[in-house]
Amino acid sequence: MSKLTDLLNVVVTTLQESPVCQTTRTLETQQFSDDQFSLKVRSEIVDKSDLQVRLYQNNEHTDYAYQWFRGEQHLARWDNKEHFPDIPTQPHHFHNADGKVESSQMTGVPSHDLPIVLDHIATRIKQPPE
Repeated sequence: MSKLTDLLNVVVTTLQESPVCQTTRTLETQQFSDDQFSLKVRSEIVDKSDLQVRLYQNNEHTDYAYQWFRGEQHLARWDNKEHFPDIPTQPHHFHNADGKVESSQMTGVPSHDLPIVLDHIATRIKQPPE
């Protein structure tokens, strides 16, 4: 198996096994070399919102963005773009629904990060009406 396949499997399996995710689909994968690739996966959440996972790996470095949204409404985002140098956990940071940027528990390792993202969502979702 390739590193892309392994990482995609971790992401998809974690999302599929979460009780907050209804459906999960791979939107995009690109492999530039064995050590350089990207992927985008989206899950529909039980409250009809969506979680999108974007990862770009280059050797041992991973750029990530975990974005939770409903239509055009931003609900939360975790990423490691290096544009908030004053955040203590930089480059890792969290954008809340109000646009405030805060410290983040993320590490850039999806097997560590995704359960935290899913727990955050689980504590905030509203179940759709029956």
